[in-house]
Amino acid sequence: MKPFRLLFLSCWIGLQTLASCGKSDPSLQSKLNAVIEQERRSLEKALDAPVPSISVLVETPNGRYFASSTGKNGKPVKETTWFRFASNTKNFTATAILNMQQEGWLHIDDKITATIPGSGLSYVPSDPAWNFPHRNEITIRQLLQHNAGVYDLTNDTTQYAVNGDTYLEHAMTLDPDHPFTTPEYINVLTQHHLTYGPPNTVYHYSNTGYSILGEIIARIYSFHSGKTKTYADYMHEKITGVAAKIPLGVRFIESAADKQLPAPYLTGMIRLPDTTIITDQENASGHIAEGNGIGTMTDLNRYIRSLMQGRNVLKPETVTLMQNSEGPAKPTDGSRYSLGCSHIEGLGYGHNGATVGYLSMMAYDPAADVSVVVLLPYWDLTSKTRFEGCLRALSKAGRAARSVLGYP
Repeated sequence: MKPFRLLFLSCWIGLQTLASCGKSDPSLQSKLNAVIEQERRSLEKALDAPVPSISVLVETPNGRYFASSTGKNGKPVKETTWFRFASNTKNFTATAILNMQQEGWLHIDDKITATIPGSGLSYVPSDPAWNFPHRNEITIRQLLQHNAGVYDLTNDTTQYAVNGDTYLEHAMTLDPDHPFTTPEYINVLTQHHLTYGPPNTVYHYSNTGYSILGEIIARIYSFHSGKTKTYADYMHEKITGVAAKIPLGVRFIESAADKQLPAPYLTGMIRLPDTTIITDQENASGHIAEGNGIGTMTDLNRYIRSLMQGRNVLKPETVTLMQNSEGPAKPTDGSRYSLGCSHIEGLGYGHNGATVGYLSMMAYDPAADVSVVVLLPYWDLTSKTRFEGCLRALSKAGRAARSVLGYP
């Protein structure tokens, strides 16, 4: 198993804590510190291995709290430490698509071969290289729901593999600096007739489907700007940058050469059967619009909280649409996925992410007015069960943090 494949997902201990809001209750902060240390110790016991850190940022109506428990093999984490937040990017992409709908720039129930409103251009290129299976049947909504049947070239080897590797893995093996593009992925889908089936017949998580959404965003924004624009341009200029309604420090990496996280940053860690890998500089160009986001826990909390409250670029009725538009084909594990938005049991609406040694999650519960961000810079790939335990640790730590702060 290659360390960059996404699977969807008694020692001396140092404990670093930071209360981030003047209204925070010191006694609650102490309780949060203790419960997060307990969660990290519990995961270490389950994995029979040191866990570098678990960090949680919680904002409630009564204050904002941050706690980070650091193990013997970990580095201190602050809420302003940069990391790769992976598939949390999908919620940002969904926000961009829905914001374009609010502006009248697209309609999510349009076929992706339809014409961009007010233009003579189609949402996706019409040339033969883009004639991948069921292209003429797929809508923008179905891509958002993972109901489009688009084969996932970054995660899946069931229909297409090279020496057991995904397309992304194989290309990275040949050239770690390979500059990936969405048209490149689409060419592979077309040439090899790769598909999970017609839209709305099967739910299948697809990074490649979200890269197509990134291409749509770029084409629409280029038309309205009158010059060539990229997915990252739209995200910065309309969703996250200094001119956005809620400015954030997050970035979306498109260049293969842009490998270095800003300081201060956190490295990831991947435990394999015979070694442990520390992940640092990475080529994220293969994850456009589906997993190329970088930022801090403060950024993710500010984003998911304002978004789900209807105070960011999306109107309250559009937020409701995002939260409650599950497709007819649903995940087999009983989870709920709508428009780039999961419902995470006990935590609310948001997303999670897994990439090169980083696991993270952001969620907002409108009933309790509580947002939670969790960061675990660790993958245990010595077995599928252990990796799944790392994934579960995210929501487990988030629920424990909420409970100790009085929001069970």
